[in-house]
Amino acid sequence: MSPPSTADYIINHNKTSPDLQAASSKLNAEGNKQESAINLLLTTRLFTTSTDDDIEPIPLKWDSKSSDYKERGPVVCNFYKKGTTQHNSIGAHSGCYSVYHGLAVAAKQLNPNFHPSFENTDPQFTIPYNDNWTDGESIVSIDPFGHLAIPENFPDLAESVDIRPSIAITKAVLQLPDIQSLVKEGKLPVDGKIVLNKEGDVAISKIALDSVWYLPGIAKRFGITEEELRINLFKDTNNMYPELITRPDIKTFLPPIGGSTVYIFGDPSYLSDSTKNLALRVHDSCTGSDVFASNICTCRPYLIFGIQEAILQAQKPNGVGMCVYFQKEGRSLGEITKYLVYNARKKYGDTADKYFLRTECIAGVRDMRFQQLMPDVLKWLGVKRIHKMLSMSNMKYDAIIDAGITIDERIPIPDDMIPGDSNVEIDAKIHSGYFTTGSVKTKSELEKTQGKEWK
Repeated sequence: MSPPSTADYIINHNKTSPDLQAASSKLNAEGNKQESAINLLLTTRLFTTSTDDDIEPIPLKWDSKSSDYKERGPVVCNFYKKGTTQHNSIGAHSGCYSVYHGLAVAAKQLNPNFHPSFENTDPQFTIPYNDNWTDGESIVSIDPFGHLAIPENFPDLAESVDIRPSIAITKAVLQLPDIQSLVKEGKLPVDGKIVLNKEGDVAISKIALDSVWYLPGIAKRFGITEEELRINLFKDTNNMYPELITRPDIKTFLPPIGGSTVYIFGDPSYLSDSTKNLALRVHDSCTGSDVFASNICTCRPYLIFGIQEAILQAQKPNGVGMCVYFQKEGRSLGEITKYLVYNARKKYGDTADKYFLRTECIAGVRDMRFQQLMPDVLKWLGVKRIHKMLSMSNMKYDAIIDAGITIDERIPIPDDMIPGDSNVEIDAKIHSGYFTTGSVKTKSELEKTQGKEWK
């Protein structure tokens, strides 16, 4: 086949775009010198459209109203095997790590046709079905059946498409120095069930969840149209996902973002029982503090306090504790933005009255965590009531209440756990609406709350 007709075939098959037209012109001009590129185009279907004659997406009924995962259908996004014409989702598995899969294939470290074995990877405990899973509205940012999406559960479909889980459920033992110190100090008793020994080892159940967005539900959650959502996702990912535009019939999207992890202290079955008392910490990642103990924010201390309270609650009769950890570095603005904000704060004097302004000047917004999606994991777990909410965030509180989950008590971080250089953050957040059992500083008082100078 001649170069022009090859390029034109790909363009016409993918409903033409300016970018492909330009590529075609270049190929036509250079002719056979671009033979390898033409061959690549010939064997690569760049995307599909809803009017293509050969598409036959596997049924996926997000609002199936059924506990039968087979009736709901699996999320299939891979073009592997017959996935090109049968996929029912946009994007790729593994979130922000999906690019590494492509790199591994390109570097000849991974066979692109490798088929994983999920033998003996079954969930280590059961998350019971509840009606939130399939009402089409309560859960829109994760796949409620993601832990059941393995080839063995869909043997007929697995012959033609790649089926992979987006949730994994396991158990572990934590060895946190801060918790070990609390055990040695006698502030956390050894019970042999949760705190296993005097060394401070802690038994947990944990769940990893990748993001799977149901686009109509996401749009409704934010009060926008699905078309607005699709167009802006397409544009802001620099046109990485053309099927957001060309496949309006596909309603699910696996975004290239970090997921979340659930850490459960005590009996997981207690989470869905409103007669049990749950102590909950919802935490958004902060590597600088959580891992490296930076003193400019309260993230690690509040995380440790949340874990401590979760353990103590789980050690009580009818008690259970949980920490939900979201990968939302720098309020989902990213670590680069966060560090630039740190620089600007220190340069301009770092006072609490200008705390949010420094972020807004660089990012255009103070926060992009969108807590409206956060309660989905709680609804998936069947949580109806939270006895102790270990968070001061008004945004998290409002999102949980709006999701129909009750909260008995809100507990702020103890004053003696606030690091020396984080009063700017705390005072500014309390002034903006964060929960406190103490006083709220006036604007003039915020001007006097100043961070430490860097040396």
